[in-house]
Amino acid sequence: MRFPDGFVWGAATAAYQVEGAVDEDGRGPSIWDTFTRVPGAIAGGDTGDVACDHYHRYPQDVDLLAGLGLGAYRFSIAWPRIQPDGRGPASQKGLDHYRRVVDRLLERGVTPYVTLYHWDLPQALQDAGGWPERDTAHRFAEYAALVHDALGDTVRHWTTINEPKVASHAGYGTGIHAPGVRDLALRDRAVHHLLLGHGLALQALRPGGNTLGITLDVSPVLPYSPDPQDVAAARRVDVDSHRLFLDPLLTGRYPVALDAVRDGDLDLIAAPVDFLGVNYYRRIYARAVPHGALRAEELAPPGLPVTTVGWPVEPDGLREVLVMLRDDYPGLPPLFVTENGAAFPDVVAADGSVDDPLRVDYLHGHLLALREAISEGVDVRGYFVWTLLDNFEWAEGFAARFGIVHVDYADQRRVPKTSARWLGRVARDNAVPPPK
Repeated sequence: MRFPDGFVWGAATAAYQVEGAVDEDGRGPSIWDTFTRVPGAIAGGDTGDVACDHYHRYPQDVDLLAGLGLGAYRFSIAWPRIQPDGRGPASQKGLDHYRRVVDRLLERGVTPYVTLYHWDLPQALQDAGGWPERDTAHRFAEYAALVHDALGDTVRHWTTINEPKVASHAGYGTGIHAPGVRDLALRDRAVHHLLLGHGLALQALRPGGNTLGITLDVSPVLPYSPDPQDVAAARRVDVDSHRLFLDPLLTGRYPVALDAVRDGDLDLIAAPVDFLGVNYYRRIYARAVPHGALRAEELAPPGLPVTTVGWPVEPDGLREVLVMLRDDYPGLPPLFVTENGAAFPDVVAADGSVDDPLRVDYLHGHLLALREAISEGVDVRGYFVWTLLDNFEWAEGFAARFGIVHVDYADQRRVPKTSARWLGRVARDNAVPPPK
C-alpha cells in the first residue's frame, strides 16, 4: 500500500487554537477573543487565551513533529499579530515570531505550509462590518502581501483561506462561531467577500514561484432516507455547503445569485491555483424539516460509529469526495488532504501513556481510502492529520481532543499518543499497512 514518491506527510494546527499569548508582543484582539467572552458561546466557558502555549513552546512542538517522522507542518498566521487593527503597517514582533517558527521548521527538515486565514479576523475589522463588507477583502490582500514580503524567501506553500464556508455560514449564518451573527443576507455577502479576498490575495502572492491554493471542507451529502423531500434536502445542502464555493473557484460562476458580486470579481476568484486543499471528516446525511432557511437538518443514521462530536466514521467517504471532485470539475488542480482526523475520549494511563486505538483505526481506514482514490487516478499530493496537538476546538472548547499528541492543559506536558507513533511509521515508510 505504498504512496507515490514525494508524497507529503504532515500535521496541521491553527493559530487561535494552539498559540495562546493573546495579549503579548502587540497582538490585537480577534473576533474569537471577543466571542469566547459571550456567556454560553463556548462549551465550558473555555477560551484560547493560553490554549497549548504554542507561541512559546513551538520549538518543542516542532522537534516533536520532526521526531515522529512527519515532514510538513501546516500552520496559520494570526492576522491580529501582524496587523493588530487589521490595517496599516505590519508589526515587526509578529513577523519576527513567525520567522522564528519557519526557521525552526527548516532546521529540523520540516517544510512549512502557511495558511493566512484560519478564522481569526481582527476585531477592529469586525467592528467596521467584517466579511460582509467588501473592504475586508482588500484588507486581507494587504495583510497577505505583508506576510509574503516577510516570509516569502523561505515559505513556498501558501493557503489563502481555510474553510470559507465555516467562516461565513457558522460565523454569520447560524452564529455558532465568531463573530456570532445570525443573518442570512450578511452570510451570503461574507461568502462572496471571503472568496474575493482569496482572489485578491492570489495577486499579492503570485510573484516568486510560490505554490498557492485554498482549502475547502467537502463531504459527500446523502439523503437521510429515500423520501423525495430528503433527496431534495440533500441537493440543497450540497449546493449551499459545497457548490457555492467549488463552482466559483473552479468554474467561474456561482450556482445561485449573490447580490454582492461586481463585474470582474469572478475572474479574480477563479484565477488558477496550484492546489486545492480538502478537509474531510464525515459524510453528511440530510433530512428535510418544514422550517428554516435550508429546510434541512444534518444527522447520522443510527448504527454508525461516531466520534466524540457525533460525526459518523465512514472512511470511504474520503475516497468518494476525492473522486467526485475529479469527476465533477475537469481541469481540477492537484489535491492535498489538508485536514482529516477525529476526536475520541482518550484516557491517560497510570504510566502517563495514551493509547488511542479508535484514532489509529480511524486514520488507518481513511488512509486506505485515500490510497484507493490515488489508485483510481485522483492526483493527491499530500496528507495532513488534524491535528498535531489537542487544542481549543472552537465551540467545543477543550472538551474535544483531536490531537495525535495529548496535551495536559494544567502543565502543558505533551505526550505522543499511539496514533502519533503509528502515523510516523506510515510517513517514514511512505506506505500504509494493509487492512486487518
